[in-house]
Amino acid sequence: MRLSLSNAKAPLLLHSSPLPTAKRTLAFRSVLTPPNATPLSLTRTPNTLTFLPSPFLCCRAAMATASCVEVKEQIQLTETEKKIFDRLLNTLRHFNLQTQLRVAGGWVRDKLLGKECYDIDIALDNMLGSEFVDKVQEYLSSTGEVAQGLAVIPSNPEQSKHLETARMRLFDLWIDFVNLRCEDYSENSRIPTMKFGTAEEDAYRRDLTINSLFYNVNTNLVEDFTKRGLEDLKFGRIVTPLPPKATFLDDPLRVLRAIRFGARFDFTLDEELKKATACDDVKTALAAKISRERIGTEIDLMISGNQPVKAIDYICDLTLFWVVFSLPPKVEPAVSEECYRLSAAYLDASWQLIQLIGCSNFDDEQRRLCLCSALFLPLRSATYKDRKDKMIPAVNYIFRDSLKRKASDADTVINIHKSLEKFLSLIPSLLSNEDVQVTEVDWGNEFVDVPVTSKLRVLTGFLLREIKDFWRVALLMSTLLYPTDIDCSQDIIDRHFQLDKRKGIFESVENAIVKLGLEKVWDLKPLVNGKDIMNVLQLKVGGPLVREWQQKALSWQLAHPSATAEECIDWMKESHSKRRKME
Repeated sequence: MRLSLSNAKAPLLLHSSPLPTAKRTLAFRSVLTPPNATPLSLTRTPNTLTFLPSPFLCCRAAMATASCVEVKEQIQLTETEKKIFDRLLNTLRHFNLQTQLRVAGGWVRDKLLGKECYDIDIALDNMLGSEFVDKVQEYLSSTGEVAQGLAVIPSNPEQSKHLETARMRLFDLWIDFVNLRCEDYSENSRIPTMKFGTAEEDAYRRDLTINSLFYNVNTNLVEDFTKRGLEDLKFGRIVTPLPPKATFLDDPLRVLRAIRFGARFDFTLDEELKKATACDDVKTALAAKISRERIGTEIDLMISGNQPVKAIDYICDLTLFWVVFSLPPKVEPAVSEECYRLSAAYLDASWQLIQLIGCSNFDDEQRRLCLCSALFLPLRSATYKDRKDKMIPAVNYIFRDSLKRKASDADTVINIHKSLEKFLSLIPSLLSNEDVQVTEVDWGNEFVDVPVTSKLRVLTGFLLREIKDFWRVALLMSTLLYPTDIDCSQDIIDRHFQLDKRKGIFESVENAIVKLGLEKVWDLKPLVNGKDIMNVLQLKVGGPLVREWQQKALSWQLAHPSATAEECIDWMKESHSKRRKME
């Protein structure tokens, strides 16, 4: 059963400052109840608003699988926020303006959830943002204060920015100013026609009810014009203010935003929203109307967020995986349609393993690209032909074309994937500290003359120099692929990874690498340079032979970590002399 509030005119209002004791019976100025329904009742704890649903709402509340969320009774402003709002209100008084100032969207949501937020967007009901910023600047000048960082950011529809925004810096916080608006979408575009709107129209045009709340700076009230934003926040629900299919067809980017916020707050996606998201019309619109760069930005926010596994699981469950992570035509070998299940499972295992090992072992960038490496691990062998008939990793296409991410992200993940075969061949020796057996992997001719007792250190050193700071990421990926005494393929699909065992493997190999003194081996300065090599080889110009001996010299250096440059040169002379005699 759904609560209908379409005929109601007044928004739900929630005080944002403490009320006198005698008046603390109800913080809402208006609670609307449908005919013949038991009113919604409220109970209080000192700083929390707790909803006790009436029988009318029980059915609806039962749909939410998440437990009730603690929602603050009042928005508690920081000292900085008080100063900012005070300057804005003084501007209204100074010029006798009748403007209503409302903080919109995420700041209101986060403050009600007890989270700090520094992203303050002010919505104005009767003037443009640039006009109001000019007024604020003039007022501050009259008081001897200097306005900072004044700027007007033009609209950029391709970047999901449909309206001009004015910005200024107050008390070291950036504040954005825009006018309230309503939107009208054409059939084939996600770029709307914008015009001034009421606060209610502005609330209903937003992506989610939990993002449609306003904080009215003039009245110190939270305003809920959709009549359900506070309730959905309380019960942890992701719902669109208007019917979801129409909302998503207007702007399909809202599909990914709904998924991202659902994962971030661990909220339940509304059933109608899920049906709309998974329908073919919406998936087609998402692929056709949204720039790949915007899709990539949303995915980045999901992967970098606090619930990346939940976000990708939503994408998989809603059959959006191949819409988001589109592949090039004619991938070889062919990728199974069900491959996304394996991708989600690897992501899940990587995320859990990072938690077990300890997040401090990975900085934010390493963690992000570790999860990307895991997500695309099943595609590491897939390639396609570019326009020059060159075989390119399919992962490169996903990063650069499907998601429009920076080239360095693609290069890093591809290098990690390429390193896995070598890492897997070294793990048994690193675990046992025994002589390395690497007959299955082509390491190059420069390792032929390396003593068996030093080969483990040399090969590991060269591998780590290839992937540098991301060697722990590569090790974690290798740990997931490393054979155990179980059926790995079925184990991965079922998400029973025996993660404690894999954690032990990771830590043992990591300790072995540190014990070998290779933790920062890419910073190792070569004992000899190209000029030294040319002198030994009696060459007048450089070339492939010099590069070959540079690798050989580095290999010798890794095998003899305490050696000097003179000893290295002596070895080169002796080795070169022997080779010439054999020719």
